[in-house]
Amino acid sequence: MVLYTSPFPNSFLSVLHSFSWGLIFPCYWLADRLVASFVPTTYEKRQRADDPCYFHALCIIITTPIYLALLVASLPFALIGFLLWSPLQSARRPYIYSRLEDKNHANGATLLTEWKAAGNGKSFCFGSANVCLLPDSLARFNNVFNTQARAKEIGRRIRNGASRPQIKIYIDSPTNTSISAASFSSLVSPQGGDSTNRTVNAGIKRTTSMEYKGDNSGSNNSEDCREDKGGAGEPNEGEENTCIVRINGEDNGHMSDTETDPVNGQAHAGGPAEPSPEGDAEISKTPNHKQKEGDSGSLDSYSASRESLVKVRVGDGTVDQSTVNNKLLYKASIMKKTSVRKKKHTDETFDHEISAFFPANLDFLCLQEVFDKRAAEKLKEQLHHYFEYILYDVGVYSCHSCCSFKFVNSGLLFASRYPVMDAAYHCYPNGRGTDSLASKGALFLKVQVGSTPQDQRIVGYISCTHLQAIAGDTTVRCEQLDMLQDWLSEFRKSTSSSSTANPEELVAFDVICGDLNFDNCSSDDKLEQQHSLFTHYKDPCRIGPGEDKPWAIGTLLDPEGLYDEEVCSPDNLQKVLESEEGRKGYLVYPTSKNHSSSQKGRKASLKGNGRRIDYMLYTEEGLYLEWKVEVEEFSFITQLAGLTDHLPVAMRLMVSTGEDDP
Repeated sequence: MVLYTSPFPNSFLSVLHSFSWGLIFPCYWLADRLVASFVPTTYEKRQRADDPCYFHALCIIITTPIYLALLVASLPFALIGFLLWSPLQSARRPYIYSRLEDKNHANGATLLTEWKAAGNGKSFCFGSANVCLLPDSLARFNNVFNTQARAKEIGRRIRNGASRPQIKIYIDSPTNTSISAASFSSLVSPQGGDSTNRTVNAGIKRTTSMEYKGDNSGSNNSEDCREDKGGAGEPNEGEENTCIVRINGEDNGHMSDTETDPVNGQAHAGGPAEPSPEGDAEISKTPNHKQKEGDSGSLDSYSASRESLVKVRVGDGTVDQSTVNNKLLYKASIMKKTSVRKKKHTDETFDHEISAFFPANLDFLCLQEVFDKRAAEKLKEQLHHYFEYILYDVGVYSCHSCCSFKFVNSGLLFASRYPVMDAAYHCYPNGRGTDSLASKGALFLKVQVGSTPQDQRIVGYISCTHLQAIAGDTTVRCEQLDMLQDWLSEFRKSTSSSSTANPEELVAFDVICGDLNFDNCSSDDKLEQQHSLFTHYKDPCRIGPGEDKPWAIGTLLDPEGLYDEEVCSPDNLQKVLESEEGRKGYLVYPTSKNHSSSQKGRKASLKGNGRRIDYMLYTEEGLYLEWKVEVEEFSFITQLAGLTDHLPVAMRLMVSTGEDDP
């Protein structure tokens, strides 16, 4: 299948489309600005409350007549442009495929060779987020504004979070039971002048370069990491991008001096005698991508914050929290892995967390509500610093192939580090109300993720969708879920080049991502909760219809609180969502007949931890029979705090092939 790199089949239609849109755009922009001036966000209201001279009100009084006059003057040109633009949409292609042209940063072909080197399998990380990139006047109804600037910042944060060094901390102690059910909200730098701690901190900083800066455009390995390797001799092949620090214990409650292993380049913190077996913390850092400029945290900072760079796995032991705090150099969110004896559900086999960062080494990204074309271009430019392959401007316009007139596209965007082999889009024909004005639908993709020693392609399937949003339209959403399954089955059949007797391709995974606009706890969503989709695809956060796992939280934020100081930054939002009281204050909760989701005081009696309407689903059906797919970790991400009213989610799947490749 040929992927479409331009929206029209020839340059003449492209030029004609650009001309028609040029006639429409002034009217569109003026109308957008006029409406936006009368729909303030809570952030703007707070700023204006401190204006005793009512300067903004004066500006509205002056600019409104100007906007109206220009809008009326532009209407004839917009009408002419519309008469040209509308029929052109019948020839428009359903998406635009963009591939990174800079060969110095392209690494998709290199990633395909990793499968052979992986041996027993490989993990793949998927992310999904509703980013609310509507025209500015419409976005303000969700209490977000400045769509163009937000698009650029969202792209910057995502690629900085994904390209950061992957750091994990493992704490294994036979007597530890104190860190099990909840993660630390942050770990602070040690205070005071303890010389021993300073020595250990210097050792950690030197060997791991934990203070990751998003604006560093250097090579894959940090300068500190190179210094450590330089002193440790030549690294072994395959280890050039890995720095490891091992802290082997304590001496009477204090960290001991560091020493470096000259053989493997590892720094050890141990006493002058044999290290104590009571504690073992291992920090590993694997930078896989060049660090780019931009902040992964706040809008007005250009260095990535250091939170959520680590994950902690805790065994059965006791580690005092203050002791752990004194061991680490920086603030960090901690991946929690509940000990087996404290798990409510003993079959839980994967890590789960609320993270202030997108996962390191994010492979695939599915976005929803990227409706604004200019914002989509800005977002694409930022994401191309990390993702080589992107599909955007997905959908149809006008009356083409859909029952009703479509003013905006589907809002779907897909980004991948792996080559895209095939893609298809379908528009839901049963949209109602305001949703019928957008070409909401499903985007299906086939990606190549590797090859076997026998040169069989290893592929994966990813579906990205956005369902009907209007509350109460349960039958519409169920019909769309039916269509989603049928379209996906057709896509897999049409793109498969394998037969059972002679397989040319081996399917590694099949994942569905998107905003489904229903949750698993609301009494009004029972029909969707029992849909057959959940018999074929697994939801890592779900126990069964109407019941989520206790660690799962809602992904829909209360728009009124987006700019509160407690949640306006990724770190603050992460800390708030780690507590039950915080979730009650800033998440939208499941609705019921007797309780309103907007009445915060009544949320305590409602079921669940908020409305989880953003899903990541996977299946074991239709995959290569000798392989096994398991969830490795699941994350709720706060890195887009203040930029959207949804929490992004991420899932890492491990595809295990066994000891021998097929």
